[in-house]
Amino acid sequence: WITGLSGSGKTTVAEALRPRFKNLGLSPIILDGDILREVFNGADKINSSYDLHERMNLSRKYGLLCKSLSSQGFIVIIATVSMFQEVYAWNRKNLPNYFEVYLDVPLKELMRRDPKNIYKSFATGAIRNVAGLDLSVDYPKNAHLVIDSAAGYTEEEIVDGIFKNWVKRR
Repeated sequence: WITGLSGSGKTTVAEALRPRFKNLGLSPIILDGDILREVFNGADKINSSYDLHERMNLSRKYGLLCKSLSSQGFIVIIATVSMFQEVYAWNRKNLPNYFEVYLDVPLKELMRRDPKNIYKSFATGAIRNVAGLDLSVDYPKNAHLVIDSAAGYTEEEIVDGIFKNWVKRR
């Protein structure tokens, strides 16, 4: 379960992890929060407010989907902005081999990266309900691994660290 705010590198890290699991003969599957939101909101995307209530409902669906896929033998790598202690707690209790990674990147750096123009759009008033700005976030208190971007790790070092720590817990 890779979490962090928008622009923290969740999807990039998830995609780089997939071959590591494949090399062990496992069946990894990546779930990306942006794609999942489209899947679950479907035709109602236009009416979607993506407020706290909607985010909580989506987070619960993500957890249930992860549980279903892992029970079928998949290694699920999910990259999503997670905002609720309740979700982390549910995941720990219900997802086998749950491993939580928090990509801790300062807001200033996220605004500089801004690959989806979320922070810029928020600043101009074009969007609202942005995690870490006008929506509060419950940052993980008990993540198995916290990656502090201030340490200057390369993508490969981050992926190595996640994979090695996951293998140790297994």
